[in-house]
Order: sequence, then C-alpha cells, then structure tokens
Amino acid sequence: MDLKSTLLVVGGSACSFKLLNTVLRFLPTPEQALKKSWRWRNISTSLAHSSLSGAWALLCFYLQPQLLEDLISHHSLLSHSLVAASTGYFIHDFLDVALNQSYKQSWEVLLHHSMVLSCFSLALTSRLYVGYSVVSLLVEINSVFLHLRQLLLLSGRKNRTDTTTPRPSVTYSVISWLNLASLFVFRVCTLGWMTHWLVAHSELLPRFALMMGTTGLSLISIMNVVLLYRLIRADFISNTHNTSRGL
Repeated sequence: MDLKSTLLVVGGSACSFKLLNTVLRFLPTPEQALKKSWRWRNISTSLAHSSLSGAWALLCFYLQPQLLEDLISHHSLLSHSLVAASTGYFIHDFLDVALNQSYKQSWEVLLHHSMVLSCFSLALTSRLYVGYSVVSLLVEINSVFLHLRQLLLLSGRKNRTDTTTPRPSVTYSVISWLNLASLFVFRVCTLGWMTHWLVAHSELLPRFALMMGTTGLSLISIMNVVLLYRLIRADFISNTHNTSRGL
C-alpha cells in the first residue's frame, strides 16, 4: 500500500467513525445515560473500534503467522490496513475528546492517543514495525469488555433491582470478571511481551525508534497499572464491602 492509499484509509476510517458517532445521536439512548449522551456515544464508538480491531489483529496472526517471526520488516495489505484504520479511529477520538471534555478530565486519554498516533504514523510511513503495531492492537480485545462495563454503568444496569442491598447484577458481574481476566491476558501479558521484545531487539532498532517505543510502553504500562487498581477497587473491593455491610 503506497502513501496515498494509506492516507485514504486513515481519512476514510476517521470519517467512518465520525459518521457512526453522529448516527448514534438518533438511536435510542438509555434514560439514565441521557445526561451523559456524549459519553454514551463516545464509548459506543470506541466499542465498535475495539471489536473490529481486536478481531482484525487476531485474524492477521491467524492468516499470517510469519508476521510474528519478523515484527520489524514483514507486513501485508491486511496488517497495514489494520494499522491505518486504527490510526483513523484514534484521530477521530482524539478530536472528539479534546472538543468535548476539559483537559483535566481528558489528559490521560489525549496522552495515550498521542503516543499511539506517533508510533502508528512511524509504522505507516516507514512500512516498518507494522507487526509490532498489530501486536499492540491485541489490547483492544480487553477494551471490548472495558467499554461494555462502562456502558452498563452509564445505563444504570450495574446493580440488581430485586434486592435492597446494592449487589451487582449477573450481567455486570460476568463482564467484570471477563474484563479483569482479559486485562491480564491482553494488556499485562501483551505489554510485557512487547517490552521483552523491545529489549531483546534493541540493537536492531534505530535510536529514535527505540526511544519512541520505550517511552510509549512506559507511559501506557503505568496507565494500565492505574487502570487495574481502579477496576479492582471499584468492582471487587467495594462490592465485597457493600455485601458484608448488607449481611
């Protein structure tokens, strides 16, 4: 895929996710989420991207296992298109968040997206590290459950309605456990493997690429540790405390 085709895919992807976000304005929104309608649309759009890119990344490695053997120079139309399409989404989401949230609320997301866009842009323009970028998109498999959890919270479907003591619903409990399990597999393990690969191949990488990868992985790893802490505290520690207090 040449540069012009790449830019067309990036632009088309950004416009498609913007269109999806706009269409969501006219679809029914849960009553409890009406006051946070922008948040509902933003997370729903993110869920669509996570579902698409997570499945697409798995398909890349299933159809082209040789991609794992050479994460630096090997790439294909399928893998290159995935990175381009995800780049379009992150551009859309960066602008959507920047225009609709205060910097105090959105700085973590903007920082994350800036790092991802920097790394993906390098892969797309140089046609190097495409496989490494596809590995990073395996994280989106966990994001599917993370976004489903957020949508349940926004729609007021966290707790059961048949008890006076606040207790998580079956649906929310299942999503919480799947979210935690997939976080360990597709975030912790994936980022750990990416870090190990970066260290093992540091001599083969230009200094700027090594610095970019190290900085990005360090920041995103810190964010994931904070995310893990918040999830455990919100979904497991507080729920245990509420149940004990009710008993």
